[in-house]
Amino acid sequence: MRYQLPHHRKGKRTLPLRVWWLVGVLVVLIGGGIIAVHHVYNADLAAVSNNPKTQIFTVKQGASVKEIADALDSQNLIRSAWAMQLYVHSKNLSLSLQAGTYALSPNETTPEIVTIMTKGRVATELVTILPGRRIDQVRADLINYGFKPADVDAALNDLSQYSDLPVMAFKPANIDSLEGLLWPDSFEKDASTPPSYIIRESLIEMGQKLTPGVQAAFAREGLSTYQGLILTSIVEQEVNKVSDQPQVAQVFLTRYHNGGTLGSDVTATYGAVEAGRAPNLYYDSPWNTLIHPGLPPTPISTIDAHALSAAIHPASTDWLYFVTGDDGTTYFSNTLQQHQDNTAKYCHKLCASE
Repeated sequence: MRYQLPHHRKGKRTLPLRVWWLVGVLVVLIGGGIIAVHHVYNADLAAVSNNPKTQIFTVKQGASVKEIADALDSQNLIRSAWAMQLYVHSKNLSLSLQAGTYALSPNETTPEIVTIMTKGRVATELVTILPGRRIDQVRADLINYGFKPADVDAALNDLSQYSDLPVMAFKPANIDSLEGLLWPDSFEKDASTPPSYIIRESLIEMGQKLTPGVQAAFAREGLSTYQGLILTSIVEQEVNKVSDQPQVAQVFLTRYHNGGTLGSDVTATYGAVEAGRAPNLYYDSPWNTLIHPGLPPTPISTIDAHALSAAIHPASTDWLYFVTGDDGTTYFSNTLQQHQDNTAKYCHKLCASE
């Protein structure tokens, strides 16, 4: 009898150790990458800052998630547009974001903002008083918000209704205008809100901003609090760049202490507009500091926190002149010749009418 030797099974092939090592490294890297991305994603869903100040944000009908996220990102209300898009899609909320106008703050997280929009918590209509607005512009804004012109005029012109507010004590008795006394902010309005309520709330906020420290800072410059507001409004109007404002405040304070003219174009144009004329540097009004020495009789617009800070903390420089060039840069100088040279070199379009 013939015997057949049993077949020996071949052993399973095993991957080389170095391959397993590479696979392990790859798994670790992928896992670490996922963890890192997840960490970045969570960080990008956090609030932008602790600033509670609300901003008005409108979601247009039919806007995509990307359009909404990009707009929020551009207004610095969220940290990352991609993180918001990923969050919305991961929660299947793409079709739940509702059109409307919202009051959002940088101290709200992306999930909180998404919740507000998905629940359609459209804000009570907000009335906003903007910085850098003349009182006539504030009047127009209030009317555009739906208030009746007669009610707006009563709110702005009948100053006796605000006599109980501390801020009104800073206004000279011979001044019958709220010019420069309104603090810019957004205020809630419903169908029954009168414009006088908005004005009162704005005046209350201004009173809160004019702290004893602010009053003392103006006093150190030989200014009353009201005169300080006049100076602040000029700084507000003259330059937009916050970093330039303390130096501009220094220029005007130096000129004021020297007893000369402030030489502010914006006061000159304000005087012309206040008289019902087109902006004009040469119109002779009490506000034209190109002609008359000292401060004008009233502020020339609403202010903001940056301009107020500049006015109470002027730069420790010794400039006497400045001009803002066509590129938005403000050029300072010590002499008239330097100022004229800067004007000729840097300011063509903006200075064409001067």
